[in-house]
Parts: sequence; C-alpha cells; structure tokens
Amino acid sequence: MADKFTPEENTALAPFFTNLDADVFGLKLPQEVAGALFSRYSRSTKSLRRTFYDEFLGDPELALKDLLGGALPSGDSSAALAKARAFYDRVLVGYGDDSVAQLGGAHLACENISNIAANILEDARIGIAPLEKSTRYVRFDQKDRAGNYLFYREPKIMASRWRDEYLAVMNLLFETYSRQIDPMIEFVKRSMPIDEIELRHPETGAAVSYREAQNDEKLKKWAEGAYRSTIRTQACDILRGYLPAATLTNVGFFGVGQAFEYLLTKLYSSELTEMQELARSMHRELNQLIPSFVKRAKRSEYLSETYGATRAVAERIAGTKPSAAAEPVAIVSYDERGEEKALAAILYPHARRPLAELEKLAAKLSREERERVFAEYFGRRRHRRDKPGRALERVYYTFDVVGNLGLYRDLHRHRILTQERQDFTTAHGYDTPAEIVEAGFKADFDRAMEKAAGLTEAMRADMPLESQYAVPFAYKIRWTMTMNLREAVHIGELRTMPQGHPDYRFIVQEMWRKIGEVHPALARAAKFIDWKEYRLGRLQSEMRTEYKKSALE
Repeated sequence: MADKFTPEENTALAPFFTNLDADVFGLKLPQEVAGALFSRYSRSTKSLRRTFYDEFLGDPELALKDLLGGALPSGDSSAALAKARAFYDRVLVGYGDDSVAQLGGAHLACENISNIAANILEDARIGIAPLEKSTRYVRFDQKDRAGNYLFYREPKIMASRWRDEYLAVMNLLFETYSRQIDPMIEFVKRSMPIDEIELRHPETGAAVSYREAQNDEKLKKWAEGAYRSTIRTQACDILRGYLPAATLTNVGFFGVGQAFEYLLTKLYSSELTEMQELARSMHRELNQLIPSFVKRAKRSEYLSETYGATRAVAERIAGTKPSAAAEPVAIVSYDERGEEKALAAILYPHARRPLAELEKLAAKLSREERERVFAEYFGRRRHRRDKPGRALERVYYTFDVVGNLGLYRDLHRHRILTQERQDFTTAHGYDTPAEIVEAGFKADFDRAMEKAAGLTEAMRADMPLESQYAVPFAYKIRWTMTMNLREAVHIGELRTMPQGHPDYRFIVQEMWRKIGEVHPALARAAKFIDWKEYRLGRLQSEMRTEYKKSALE
C-alpha cells in the first residue's frame, strides 16, 4: 500500500517521481542521487518516497538546487527529450538496432512485492542492477494501517478453498517472528556479552577489550554502537527462517532499456498473476521514463508455450517425487584439463602461438614449472580486491546445491554466472538455527514449519506455482550454479568474510572444498577465503561503520 502524503508533501515530491500514489514508480533524479537513495532505502522500513522526503528534501543543509545539479527535472515537453525520443523511435522501430536501447536507462522502484517476485525480477542478470530490502537490517514485524502483516495475498489462493488456511499459516509465521524478535535480541546479548568480546580498534587494528575501551570515550561509543547493531542483525538473521516467500519487500533497480524490455516480456509471459500485474505496472511507469525502449514489450507465446511444454515433459520423464540430497554441495562437472587451460590462457597474451599449441605445451610442463607459473600469476595478490586475471575464466565448474531459501536469496544476487532453480518447496526439509534451540523456541519453530509444509504440499496439487508463496525461508531448495574459476574466487572470498551469514558462508566453503579436491593448484588462486566460524562476525564491520559515521559528525 503506497504512502499517503500531505498536500504540501505532494507538492514537494511531485517533480521527482512519476507518481505519488502507486507501489511502482520511476525516479526523475540525477543518477548519483538515485543510487544513494536506493542504498539508504535498502536498510530502512520507510518507502523510498518517504525516505527521500525525510532524509533528502527534509535536510535543511541540503539545498534543492544542489540536489538537482542546479535545475529542476526536464518535463516531457522539452525539445531535447522530444528529439531524442524521435531518434530512438526511428532506430529501434525502423531499423531494429537493439544495441541503441543500451544507451539509455531508468531507475525504477517496485514496492510491496513478494519475495517470489523479487527473485524473478533479480533473475535478470545482464543490464539490470537491483538492490533489495535487507532481512538483516530491517525487522519484519510491522503491520499495515489495517493491522495486517505484510505478506502477499495471492489472488488465486485467496479465491480458492485454501484461502483461510493460507491466511492462518502466514499470520502464524509472522506472529511467531514478531513475538520472538525482542527475546532473541536479549538472548544473543546474554550469550555474547559485550565485556567478553575482543574488539579491533577501527584505526589501528589492535586488539582491545571493552573494559579497555572504557578509558577512551570515542572508542567506547564506537564499540557500543557496533555491538547494538550487530546484536540486532544477529537476531534478524536467526529468525528470518520464519519469513515466507510471500513476505512483501522493496526492490530498487537501475537498468538499461534493452534489459527492461526483455524483463517486461518475461513478466508478461509468466503464469503467475503477480508477475503479469507487475509487468503492467512497470511498463506504465517506464513509458514515462524511457518509452522508446519498451514499446515492443509484450507477452511472448514462445516463452509461455516453451515453459509449459518443457514442464510437462520434465514431469513425464523425471516425475514429481523429490530426491533426497546426499550432500549440500555436489560438484557435477568441471574441466579435467583445467590446469592446462588456465596455463595456456596465462601464456597466451604474451606468446606468439595459437591457443591449442599452448595447451599442448602446458600439458608437458613439470609440476614444479606449473606451480611457478601459477605463483607468478596470482601469488602477488595482497587482498581480495586484487582480482586474478581473465585466464581463470577458461576453467568452469557446475555445482548442484541444496540450501535454505534464505541463503539462496543471498547467493542468487551474483551476476556473472549461470543459475537455475527448481520450484520453492518444503520437500527437502528445513534448517533450524542452533540459537532457536538454545533460546527455547524449537517447539514453536517446528510447529510453524510443519504448518507451512502441510499447507504447501496440500496446495501443490491444485496450484503448484502459487504454493511457493507459503514456503518459509528456513526450507531447503535446490539450484545449480555454473561459474568460471575467476567468478568462483570472487564469490569465495566475498561470501566467506566474517560478516557474512553463516548459512551461505558454509555453502561457499563447501564449494571451495570441492574445487580444492579436483584442482588443488588452481584453488590457491583464492588466497583470502575465510574458513573460520564466527558468532558475531559483523562486529568489526559495524565498528568500521560507526567510525565512519563519527568522522562525518
């Protein structure tokens, strides 16, 4: 439900947005401002327009003319805009040069959409950059003005015999989450008291205890602020398993015209009602921002018919009964000649021979010579931001992963790889955080999960796609990830950092154990994978954040 604004607020906001009363709207802002706004909004319970009014327009030190670069946004009647649209119409419609549609883009906000919708939107890997409301920084115990928890009321479910049970189970999940959030914060505090934690000074990196920090007022302030934030984040991480896929979220996007056109086409072609409605809403707003680029977006019979036909074929050949996972991460395929391929690619830019000849040469190198080449290529990396070179892009791995829906949402956001997921399901069981058990909430957790599973599996026979809305984040799903070694290094070093969620840290560590088994020499490219386990891994990150905040005061 869109925010309501006073007449004065409407007047102030009108120049900056395509509408003030719908959940989908476009931004008429300089791109730097829009990017900063999306970043702030991803960690706020407020809507984007409210965040902009309160924290950008409402800042007395921020002059309006400075925010806008000295001028108000151009209206649709400007001569320059009319000329540009005429050009795009001529090229796109007259000549079909799709690459021209990569030259313009738009910021778009989609609010109060389900996590199902968010995942489908974020499937658009190329040409679209999303930023989603976080489940770690934002509590999901809010209600709307009518006193309802914030989850999607799927129209087909609401018109079916499952309506009452769906509402009951969704409310049970949110009620349990809401009831446990504050006690869980207190539990985490008790289990990890601040005076027992070793801190790292944000300036020097030296170890310091909280007792020692009492002697430095600034350090004490940093430590206490970071601790409060970390404890809250930890509690949100633990309890996010209750949240169903129907949970409403906000997603901000920047995308080029070509990518938006194809995304709209896919949404129009979806079997889910929410996707079709979202396509119409997004299309309407993009018509106000980049109309020339999205003119051809419409339902594709090819996409729709192909999806239905292959789903029917899969059910006939593979059946619908789920198979148990033997392990959370399985390496399905890899380049057996990966070392030779990487070695040849390392030599290629500096040699005067064809690639095939270099691969044969690499195959003849001794183990010592291979190790020497690899050491020269990636041995000088000082930290994870020293990226290994493109030679590692010639080596590929495919993993079959079974992990909870919560961690999938985190790993799904990586762009430079190929992912394919199966339907969200409760068939593979669920993960129970240790803290749920230790805090005495296991009985409530199991009851909520069992209720959700009963509903999901019962609905699946009538409406297999719509039943996914009832799946809580704690339940495991199955998906594949295909990536080259260079991307695997990036994911491994980024997603095993101490502040990462323990669920996806485990999955990524398992992926790297598999890589190390098949390619031990190549695995040394990832020098900065963190194999440790942490209770309050975000603490040092939050300390640095508090330090940066204090520097701006």
